[in-house]
Amino acid sequence: MYHLGKRSRTRLAGVHPDLVVVVATAITMTGIDFTVLEGRRSIGRQRELVLKGASQTLRSRHLTGHAVDLGAYVDGQVRWDWPLYHKINKAMQQAADYCDVNIEWGGNWTKFKDGPHFQLPWKEYP
Repeated sequence: MYHLGKRSRTRLAGVHPDLVVVVATAITMTGIDFTVLEGRRSIGRQRELVLKGASQTLRSRHLTGHAVDLGAYVDGQVRWDWPLYHKINKAMQQAADYCDVNIEWGGNWTKFKDGPHFQLPWKEYP
């Protein structure tokens, strides 16, 4: 069983408690280890990501603490292979169901697929 390391817990600072509990639960359910890459972001960081093409919006849920990016952690490094993110999503969805919290996965988006991205829905968390 995996657990959140100190760096991941630190990166969850400022993230909505409902999403934190889902992430903390998912790490205990997952078949693939993951790390928290980013939680709440500043507008400056968001602008930087848009300029790099890593994001397409300045209205990111990261700005309000309603989103996290998770990285698949394999053999001591973050990996970007899509099948790993499907496994993380499975654990996140199971944890969300268990915690009775709705989440959205960026891997399900049609225009800009974002496998590491998980967020609380706008409708339920304005």
